[in-house]
Amino acid sequence: MKCPKCAVDNDRVMDSRSARDGAAIRRRRECLSCGCRFTTYEEIDRDETVIVKRDGSREAFDRQKLDRAIRRACGKRPISDEQIRTMIDNVVAALEPGEVSSDKVAELVMDQLQKVDEVAYIRFASVYRKFTDVAQFLSVITEIVKK
Repeated sequence: MKCPKCAVDNDRVMDSRSARDGAAIRRRRECLSCGCRFTTYEEIDRDETVIVKRDGSREAFDRQKLDRAIRRACGKRPISDEQIRTMIDNVVAALEPGEVSSDKVAELVMDQLQKVDEVAYIRFASVYRKFTDVAQFLSVITEIVKK
């Protein structure tokens, strides 16, 4: 692994342990060049899952892309990194090998966000459902308030 501080590829693993209920391995590392300590995660590569987008194109599932989308929706909200990782893990666990529509992934994400934070849910839904006016926001907010 390259050190995030000095970019030297010379480190040692100080500690390894299971993370995310066994879905990943957390490794604590120390750069032998500058002494910087950092954490890496090793997880199962889900090459077998392909996302079918709305336009019909296909791309390999990318956990980092899912992470960015959820973090963007949760920006400046009182949501911990652990809650975000748990949401991502729940979405990934629900995906089946093979082809999965982007709509299915978005629905899984919205289910998770709605349980954790309604504002983050509305933010994500507004992008996914392509809200074009305030009326669409109001209908979703009204739906949430009724529950």
